[in-house]
Amino acid sequence: MHVELSATEAAARGEFRDFVSTRITPFADLWDRQEQVPMETIDELRSRGYLGAPLPQAIGGGGMDAITYGLLTEELARGCSSVRSMLTVHDMVAITLARWGSPRLKADLLPLLASGTRLGALAVSEPGVGSDIASVETEASFEGKDVILNGVKKWTTFGQIADVLLVLARCDKGLAAFLVNTDAPGVSRRPIHGMTGTRASLLAEITLDNCRLPVDHLLGRVGFGLSTVVGGTALDHGRYSVAWGSVGIAQACLDACLDYTAERTQGGQLIRDHQLVRRKLTDMIADTRAARLLCYRAGHLRRSRDPGAGPETWIAKYFSSRAAVRAANCAVQLHGAHGLHEGSPVGRYLRDAKVMEVIEGSTQIQQTFIPDFPLAEI
Repeated sequence: MHVELSATEAAARGEFRDFVSTRITPFADLWDRQEQVPMETIDELRSRGYLGAPLPQAIGGGGMDAITYGLLTEELARGCSSVRSMLTVHDMVAITLARWGSPRLKADLLPLLASGTRLGALAVSEPGVGSDIASVETEASFEGKDVILNGVKKWTTFGQIADVLLVLARCDKGLAAFLVNTDAPGVSRRPIHGMTGTRASLLAEITLDNCRLPVDHLLGRVGFGLSTVVGGTALDHGRYSVAWGSVGIAQACLDACLDYTAERTQGGQLIRDHQLVRRKLTDMIADTRAARLLCYRAGHLRRSRDPGAGPETWIAKYFSSRAAVRAANCAVQLHGAHGLHEGSPVGRYLRDAKVMEVIEGSTQIQQTFIPDFPLAEI
């Protein structure tokens, strides 16, 4: 497997890094305290073509291949994991519509999502349903040419400002996925505050009260909502984006520690020269590089449409999210009290890293499923 970046990919990474260094990183702690990413930043993501980046240019998307998109996700997460989460959930909705939407729905909505003119969010989790999304309680009933939705969705990332929701609901004949405009009658939302990590990602609780939709807002077929539409398309993309985002958090932790330990003295010498500190740095370096290589492999397989891309994406997400938590723990430990202070970036990295082990398939869910995957030799 070739893991060297092409000249085009390296140039794209440089562009992403410059943007994040000047427009994201300096403000991430403020956004974390304010619990919101400002609209002007979202407008910048839109104007640069970062929202809808993996969709074809022919429909207004960025046309990014899987590796370039991964590099974008890593760099955004290095600066602010909440910004990365917007990219993730928006593109989950856009990609799913592109694959499973009706012709009319795609004609109406896909160009708007591809360009980021309208924002998408995933509405799957519920107050009593987390990892076991097959148990969703939101109900969908068909009445003539309409669908009526009733239920409550929770922990919806960027649900406070999203224009379009991808909703998983239960029908008489199985689970189904629907696209719901948030300005539709019967849709209301309540902001969720006080999150531990990704605080600026504008989470919301969504209530669907006799929300009536045209029947062609159904994505795919009834009975395929979980296994094919949400699980096989939306969450598959989400795992890939979160895997790369976890690498970005781990790299941010490593960068912070290399800088801090090269300046901080203890016992008359730089703490970087203490053997146990060097051991922690070495573990962080190895973990970050290994996680990135797993993401490269998953990206390579996705780009070539290899059927083994799904299992490798699970592995990349599993390892990278755990590596991010290990790196963040080390970073806080090495920074001491400075790392525990409210305004410490490494404290934010630790809170954000823990989220990576929960979303898009928790660590424990992945430990349950990965041993059963057919895995090719590298």
